[in-house]
Amino acid sequence: MARNEEPPRHPYGVAVGDLIERLAKLPGIGRKSAERLANHMLDCSESEANLLAEAIRRVKSVVRPCSVCFNLTEGDVCSICSDPRRDKHSVCVVEQPRDLLALEAASIFHGVYHVLGGKLAPLSGVGPDDLNISALVKRVRHGGVKEILMATNPTLEGDGTALFISNLLANDPVKITRLARGIASGSVLEFANREMLADAIRGRQSF
Repeated sequence: MARNEEPPRHPYGVAVGDLIERLAKLPGIGRKSAERLANHMLDCSESEANLLAEAIRRVKSVVRPCSVCFNLTEGDVCSICSDPRRDKHSVCVVEQPRDLLALEAASIFHGVYHVLGGKLAPLSGVGPDDLNISALVKRVRHGGVKEILMATNPTLEGDGTALFISNLLANDPVKITRLARGIASGSVLEFANREMLADAIRGRQSF
């Protein structure tokens, strides 16, 4: 190898090195896990690898935010918003679609949802205009909503986001509740078990 020539990024070559680097950027995937996943992809058949690549491409192509609640859907309106059995007067506010999934697994909430798309974080440059807050206010004022259940994560930013929204709706005729604090402060809904979430929904309190 010439003196000024750069060494390969990975012993297997640049392509494998790029794959490992990209996998390592996924949430919860460290360097070792990324290497194991890359090796699995190398060992699997070409057709299986192509199916995985096509699944990723298709998700990015067809999945979009619900036009009502901003949950992920392949159509214009998600299956929860379009379900006539759901109570449209009760709206549970969450930060991300994965929080919605965690609450749905508890099988205790029968209303609908509103996904904010994050939480207020001024130090990171995330303000009210970066979230789906104005759409929530519009739903409350024009959609006959009677209760807002604040289910933002019990963190400093999550509580601050819930307080900001409750202040916006303070003069509106809507009941604002929050999950009971059976969920420890600083925890994340995504990792709470279904029994804990069910208790938190049943024991929700006025905000």
